[in-house]
Amino acid sequence: MKKHESIKNLSVSELQQQISDSEKTLQRLRFSHRLTPLENPMQIRSLRKQIARLYTTLTAKQS
Repeated sequence: MKKHESIKNLSVSELQQQISDSEKTLQRLRFSHRLTPLENPMQIRSLRKQIARLYTTLTAKQS
């Protein structure tokens, strides 16, 4: 729950910046995983979940 609590304290612009950074990181991870398998492929799953949490919080703050 600590991850979600820290996300709740971010402003809308900070959330948008965090989403942008996370999506770029996810894209790089996916690309590098296709070339050579990652040591920990669960990073991709956890990053996808993190992005979903950010989008959910952003939607809640915008409404």
